[in-house]
Amino acid sequence: MLTLSPVERVGAIGKRAFLDEHRRPRRPVVLEALTASWPARRKWTVDYLKSVAGHREVPVCDGSRPARDHTYAHAFTTRMPLRDYLERLEDGERALRMFFVRVLATLPELVPDFTYPDLGVRYLDHLSVLFAGGRGARVQMHFDVDYAEVFLCHFGGPKRVILFAPDQTPYLYRVPFSFSARFDVTPEAPDYETFPALARARGLIAELGHGDALYVPPGFWHYVLYDDVGFSLSLRTLPGTARDLAAALRNILVVRTVDGVMRRVVGQRWNDRNERLAVQRTHRRLGLRPTRPAA
Repeated sequence: MLTLSPVERVGAIGKRAFLDEHRRPRRPVVLEALTASWPARRKWTVDYLKSVAGHREVPVCDGSRPARDHTYAHAFTTRMPLRDYLERLEDGERALRMFFVRVLATLPELVPDFTYPDLGVRYLDHLSVLFAGGRGARVQMHFDVDYAEVFLCHFGGPKRVILFAPDQTPYLYRVPFSFSARFDVTPEAPDYETFPALARARGLIAELGHGDALYVPPGFWHYVLYDDVGFSLSLRTLPGTARDLAAALRNILVVRTVDGVMRRVVGQRWNDRNERLAVQRTHRRLGLRPTRPAA
């Protein structure tokens, strides 16, 4: 395991304290009481989701493999009723994940079960999204392209979120023209022979149980491990500063556009090139020589 410190946990917190102690200094925190008054905290179980929204079709992606050819790592691979998907998770499925499913548009039955806490931020209510995964599922290390502030409200079985501040990027093997580290960079079991820069990274870990909410500041890298079947509601905000907005626009309008065009034109050779460069540039900047080369 990498060098990881626990994310601070707090109970009830007021707007001023949240802004001064966490939002402005960009410090992640687990908010144990944020969802205390929500019906979701009492209701949201696998059985409840199946009963109220099981008939709704949801898109799912295969989280067990990296981006290939023209397909992004989190691209939807199929659609199925939510009931069928959750039953597959209960049966041990861990490759298929629900990723960025818009609650308002796709699962409207769940909207009355949560509210937007008054913490001095501007929420994008149409981008309140649901994520889900089975025991053993993992989410590739990445940061959010839109530089949103995120309140990740977790329900169901436990999961762990490993976080790295933006200043740790030089050690994380970021893939050029993407917002992800290499797929085979695994913080829970780092391969220091292939990726020696990871030994220099300093991160945080949040262990989330039912009802916990994790505040993720903009630009923070995150890597998720599901220890059991679980689902998380992500409340998202507009970029909070002009600098964050500029970074979001550059990511969306320039970086992602270039990547999309090159994927269509060059295909898998573009992915392979960027995977190699992620390693070569990291080691060249840091003067490192890996014991074992990356595949």
